[in-house]
Amino acid sequence: MTDHPTPDRPTPDRPTPDHPTPDHPTPDRPTSGHSTPGRPTPDGPTPELFTWEFAGNPYPAYAWLREHAPVHRTRLPSGVEAWLVTRYADAKQALADPRLSKNPAHHDEPAHAKGKTGIPGERKAELMTHLLNIDPPDHTRLRRLVSKAFTPRRVAEFAPRVQELADGLIDRFAGTGSADLIHEFAFPLPIYAICDLLGVPREDQDDFREWAGMMIRHGGGPRGGVARSVKKMRGYLADLIHRKRAALPAEPGPGEDLISGLIRASDHGEHLTENEAAAMAFILLFAGFETTVNLVGNGVHALLTHPEQRARLQTSLAAGERALLETGVEELLRYDGPVELATWRFATRALTIGGQEIAAGDPVLVVLAAADRDPERFTDPDTLDLSRRDSQHLGYGHGIHYCLGAPLARLEGQTAIGTLLTRLPDLRLAADPAELRWRGGLIMRGLRTLPVSFTPVASSSADDGPPSTQR
Repeated sequence: MTDHPTPDRPTPDRPTPDHPTPDHPTPDRPTSGHSTPGRPTPDGPTPELFTWEFAGNPYPAYAWLREHAPVHRTRLPSGVEAWLVTRYADAKQALADPRLSKNPAHHDEPAHAKGKTGIPGERKAELMTHLLNIDPPDHTRLRRLVSKAFTPRRVAEFAPRVQELADGLIDRFAGTGSADLIHEFAFPLPIYAICDLLGVPREDQDDFREWAGMMIRHGGGPRGGVARSVKKMRGYLADLIHRKRAALPAEPGPGEDLISGLIRASDHGEHLTENEAAAMAFILLFAGFETTVNLVGNGVHALLTHPEQRARLQTSLAAGERALLETGVEELLRYDGPVELATWRFATRALTIGGQEIAAGDPVLVVLAAADRDPERFTDPDTLDLSRRDSQHLGYGHGIHYCLGAPLARLEGQTAIGTLLTRLPDLRLAADPAELRWRGGLIMRGLRTLPVSFTPVASSSADDGPPSTQR
């Protein structure tokens, strides 16, 4: 959800298969934690980052960085230079350090103005004033306004709708014996869920699905497609806010949607501008769906490639137990989580992280995927163990920017994975794991497709229409 990493950058922030782009550091920068990929060092050659091979399995490279260059300066494929923080203790410090600002105005280069350090098109669409780009006190004020939508009670009330969505989506392919779990299940589930939470009318939700699809398609879509989708979404949200304001009842009803709540707060002295309201709705949608897409996709992929763990979970589910599902989802978040790097932070003044001096204005990227496999913090970190009790991973961040929507994301992940394994008990990969492709981008980690096969089963209900129209 919000306050955690936004969806990843489109190409050219990742290399294409035909034009891989290693990170090229600048020779005149400090050498500590900074070296050219492939160049021999006392500890061996620095691994190449941000190639297609790296995207498929970044963990060996991150292990090297943790050991030899834990705070590592690199040039990203976009051309922006940034520090990568890879050890758990350093990552936790950086995520909570107030000297690292979320506001791109603190960057010492104009890269943010060129769309290289944020969501494409958000600046032109006047959608910059959201939780991922601001610091206290504005961050505190805006977070307070939306936090009530993600309380444990509100999330529990939403659970039946998430279950309905999961069952409805499975119904649409259960009888075929095969599916692409990304496009047919993991992607639409959180889109419809967050649209319901925001108050997007059911008849408009397929438009949101189309725009969101363009946002995560990256290099697979037309050039500039992300920015155009952002612009369309901004125009729609502005119109929806006006319509909801005109029809807003005097008193809130039970389960009032989040956009109506934002309007009500704005109209009662909370000083929420229309741009802030639109930006909040935008980031809740934008940052609130791809993490769940990747949680479900990466999680199912991990289970299908670790059959003994998958069997343990299915046995537990068949016995009507949920404990292993709950700890298992936390372990999947740690083991191969949906967010590879936390979103951009910028040093407001000089500071030291992990013994490395960071200059004022320098960008810092915390590598959550590396921190969550740090052997100094987790026993056997490269082993998937669904019963692991130490769940203090950083998959949803840490500090004041800890993921606001984590309770909903956990509910969606548990519901999606539990329902899939229960209703399709012989689910299996329909492709060689080595041939699966991971989406290009800097922040997020997720599969492009996840083809599976299974024994066809009957629909769970007579109505197998689109979940967006089920009631």
